[in-house]
Amino acid sequence: MKTAIPINKKLFDIYLLFTREPFVQYFSKELEFYSNGNGGLLGLISLDLTDNDYYGCILSRDKSKQYRAELVIASLSTIDEARNWIDENMSNDSITFHDNTHEYFDLFQDLNNEEKQHPYFKLLKSNIALSSALEAVKEVSYHYKDIDGNFIDQFQSENGFDSRVWELFLFCFFREQFFSFKRNFNAPDYMVEKFNQEIAVEAVIVSRKTEIESEPKSSEEIQKKLDNETPLLFGNALFDKMKKKYWEKEHVKDKPFVIAIADFHDTMSMTWTYNALLDYLYGYKYEHSFNEKGELIVKPVKIGDYTKPNGTKIPSGFFFQPDSENVSAIIFSSCGTLSKFNRMGKQAGLGSEIPTLIRVGTFYNHEPNADKPNFITYQVNEDSNETWSEGTVVFHNPNAKIPLNPVLFDDRVAQSFFEDELIYSKMPKVFPYNSFTQNLIPKGTIEKE
Repeated sequence: MKTAIPINKKLFDIYLLFTREPFVQYFSKELEFYSNGNGGLLGLISLDLTDNDYYGCILSRDKSKQYRAELVIASLSTIDEARNWIDENMSNDSITFHDNTHEYFDLFQDLNNEEKQHPYFKLLKSNIALSSALEAVKEVSYHYKDIDGNFIDQFQSENGFDSRVWELFLFCFFREQFFSFKRNFNAPDYMVEKFNQEIAVEAVIVSRKTEIESEPKSSEEIQKKLDNETPLLFGNALFDKMKKKYWEKEHVKDKPFVIAIADFHDTMSMTWTYNALLDYLYGYKYEHSFNEKGELIVKPVKIGDYTKPNGTKIPSGFFFQPDSENVSAIIFSSCGTLSKFNRMGKQAGLGSEIPTLIRVGTFYNHEPNADKPNFITYQVNEDSNETWSEGTVVFHNPNAKIPLNPVLFDDRVAQSFFEDELIYSKMPKVFPYNSFTQNLIPKGTIEKE
C-alpha cells in the first residue's frame, strides 16, 4: 500500500471510542486500521457479519476535532479490494481536510489562572513523562459534552482536577462497556443506556486531605487508617451524595442509581484503600486459615462501629443503612487516574517515545486456595493490552430497591455480590487491586516537548 499506513488498533480505539456507536459491534467486525501518516485521515476495513463481505471507511476530523466518516463503500467481495480502495482514497484530493482552527472543547486553553492550577495539571500540560496521557486526554475530551459549563475551569483547578479526571475515566469506561450517553440533564453526572436499560450514575471522589507533595504512608500508618479513618472518608463522600436524593428526579425514577467513587485523599491512597471500601459497604471483614488438606477456609467477622475524632459512632455496612436501598450499586476503581491515561496512550503509540513506563502492582490470583495476590511488573508498550475497564469493580447492593443488572457489564469488569455474610465475586482474567506506574526518563532529557 502506498498511502495507507497500518496503525495500532489501540490507537484507532482511542480515536474512535466515541465516534462508533456501540451497536455496530453486532453487525460488523473491525479488521484493519490505517492512517495517512499525519493523522489527518483514518481508514477502516470491516467484515459485514450479515452478508460476509467487506466494507471500507475513510474518516477525517470535523470542526470539533472528532473523527467522522467521509467516504464509505460496502459489498466488497474480498479484503484486497477493500485495501486497494482505502489506499486509493487516502490520496484523493476530493476528501475534505479540516483545518482545525475552529473552536473545540479545549481542556488546555489559557484561562489566565496559573496560580490556581493543580500541580498535576501543570505536569500534564508540560512534562514529557505524561505526554501519552496528554494526548489521550485530548482525544477523549473532544467528545465530552460540558453540561455545567465549568468543566474546563475545574479540570485545571487545584480543587477540581482529581474529580474531573475521574469523570473522564468513567466516560471512557462506560463507552468501552458499550453504553450510550444521554447528556440532557446536569444531575446526576451520567445517564447511560445499554440493551434499552438506562442507568443513572453520579461520580464522587474522596478529596485530598494532605499536601500534594506528601510522602506515601508506611505500612503501619496505612493499616491504622484502614481500620477506622478510611472507611469514614468513604462514608462521608457517599452520604453527601445520598443527601441529594437523585433517585427522586423524574428522569431517574424507576431506574438503577449508581454512585461511582474513587479515592484521592492522600498520596497514592487509591493503591491501598480497596479493602476499606469493601469492609465499609458490606460491614464484614474476613479471616482466613487453611485446613489439614490445604484448603482455604474463610470466616466472616462482623464489623461494629467506626469512631469519628469527636467520638461519634458510625455504623459499618453502608448497604444496610436507611435510604441506601435507593443505591443499586457502588462502582470503584483504583486505576481511574492520570497513570491510566498515560498507559492507555503509551500502548496506543501516542506521546513521546522517550519516557519508559513500568507498571508495578498486585493482581487477583486465580489459583485455588490462594490467599495472596500476584505481584506483577511489566513495561508498557504497544504490545500491552490494558483496557479502560481493567481494575473496575461493581459492588452490588443486596438490598437494592432497583437492582443493577450484572449482565450489562462484560467479563473485563469485576462484580461483587453479598449473601449469607459472604461476598461472592466474579473476577476478570486480569484484575489489579492496585498499581503504580514509574515514568523513567533518560538523564539530560528536557522535560518539555
